[in-house]
Amino acid sequence: MSIALLSDIHGNSVALDAVLTDIQARGGVDSYCVLGDLVALGPDPVGVLERLVALPEVRYVRGNTDRYVVVGDRPPPTFADVAADPRRIATLVEIAGTFAWTQGALSATGWLDWLQRLPLELHITLPDGTDLLGVHASPGHDDGPGIAPAMRDDEILAVLHGCTADLVCVGHTHRPMNRQIGAWHVVNLGSLSNPPTVERRASYVLLQATTPGYRLEHCLVEYDRQAVVEALERMRHPGAAFIIRHLQ
Repeated sequence: MSIALLSDIHGNSVALDAVLTDIQARGGVDSYCVLGDLVALGPDPVGVLERLVALPEVRYVRGNTDRYVVVGDRPPPTFADVAADPRRIATLVEIAGTFAWTQGALSATGWLDWLQRLPLELHITLPDGTDLLGVHASPGHDDGPGIAPAMRDDEILAVLHGCTADLVCVGHTHRPMNRQIGAWHVVNLGSLSNPPTVERRASYVLLQATTPGYRLEHCLVEYDRQAVVEALERMRHPGAAFIIRHLQ
């Protein structure tokens, strides 16, 4: 069994194309798991979904930004935050404009109902009996602090309390991680888009699983970030400045 695990595509079809090409160059996989944050904030949310649903044997979970698009929740700052600190009003306006733009693009093309049906978690039993949990941020949550490499073991153990899976795969923080913590093997996939890491490459994980056990590999893929920048500028995307800062 071979699985490609992807997360945090954020409407970036250029990065997604590069990763899918890399997967095929490595021999392909049996299935795909996509762990949320599919469409916001980037320039091509519809193109991302069209590519994903065309994949064979693909499963998804929702991320916090997917939920924001569907139900209208938003990340900080809130109106109360802006009232307390008016300097944050530009950020609030940028966030509101970006999510409204993404919601409009998906609504116009009929994707909102599909996005709304995404589950919170997925479970896969690997050939050796390992229970794999795939979730966007942490067990039971699509948002919050998530799981990141800078966290101490005791902090992560608190997040995993009550989790019955053996292998926990997450995204959300955009920072790759691969650690054994107590009874859990915890893997953060990193992100396809907007990575905070120095090399700015798209990150995903390949899982090879057989009856004797499984093996994980983080893969880093270069892609044409300038093409994404130019698309954002060309369409006058309301979140262009924020996204470009991460890309560059």
